Amino acid sequence: MTNHATGAALAERLYAAEAAIDLALSETAQLAAMLPTARAQAYLSAVTGQRAFDGAAAAIGALTSARSSIVDTHNVLASLARRLGLETLAAGGLDKPEDRPPVGGEGARGQRINMVNERLPPA
Repeated sequence: MTNHATGAALAERLYAAEAAIDLALSETAQLAAMLPTARAQAYLSAVTGQRAFDGAAAAIGALTSARSSIVDTHNVLASLARRLGLETLAAGGLDKPEDRPPVGGEGARGQRINMVNERLPPA
């Protein structure tokens, strides 16, 4: 397997891991947000549901730490790819904050922006 192919495979797994952590964080936050209403609708005292609140809050904290770790991993791999001279790849339709227009839109002259495992146009 070439360095280029290995980099593309790693990028695909990295983006999948980032998306999975973000989804887990979102779902857990929605659960935590629902707990107060569910407790009130069940006519339970605040004391009764506290352990569930604590568990959800701890899970959010752990997922936030996991997200920070995967972002660090992303940055380390990106730095390594630059040092190895690997080309920049688009490995999925995930928007990055610096994407203008966002991935999936059209750039100047109507070129396709949402490319998967293709070379990106020069910046």
